Amino acid sequence: MKRRSLLILWFILPFLPVQAQDQAKTFSFKKGEVMDLIYLSSRPDSEQLFEHYKKTAFPIAFEYSYQPQRGFAVKELTLGMNLSKSLIVGKWANKEKREGFLNNIVKRVPDFHQQRRKLFEEFALTYYVMPEDLEFSVEGSNFHVATSFWQKDRPTFTRFIRTWKKEVQKAGGKFLLELTEGNSPTGYYFNPELFLIIEWPDRAAFDAFAKAHPLSTYEALKHVHQVVIQ
Repeated sequence: MKRRSLLILWFILPFLPVQAQDQAKTFSFKKGEVMDLIYLSSRPDSEQLFEHYKKTAFPIAFEYSYQPQRGFAVKELTLGMNLSKSLIVGKWANKEKREGFLNNIVKRVPDFHQQRRKLFEEFALTYYVMPEDLEFSVEGSNFHVATSFWQKDRPTFTRFIRTWKKEVQKAGGKFLLELTEGNSPTGYYFNPELFLIIEWPDRAAFDAFAKAHPLSTYEALKHVHQVVIQ
């Protein structure tokens, strides 16, 4: 019962303010497990709709191995246009389970996508199969930025990222998470070539780097989305 209660709590979190916390949020994934990243904003006054969603969708997600993880409040949009309220992290046992849920949920819950459209102003999903074991921690008291990159062409983008990462490290940035080769289901598309979470010594260090290396000026980038998370 305790595990199930924790799982249900995760689904309630998008409807509650995500509070800043000083303690570390630690994530651990085994090779072959799947990480969900969801930029999400719930609609106001949707509690009644959520109760129906909870009764219909939750049990099937659990059946397909879903495990909730700690999430983040999105505090500020620094690049891009879409300011979500939360960045949600999830875990599935493997790609087959994750895609099994996607392929079968409408058979089990015919109005599943309609429910989501009524509940959420934004639900942008990318999922990643872990190529190796992964563990990282995000300290709530530090300054963290999540950045998504879309490339114009691979050779130019690869050269840009190699140089840019070196400059980040020289400026004191620490790479906590780096993800490539994501997948987005139809209707929830948000699939950058590269997703990063970077820890900075403080806000001033990030601002100084962003001013010296403005991402909006790089021709290698087709698009970039960047937010401050906590």
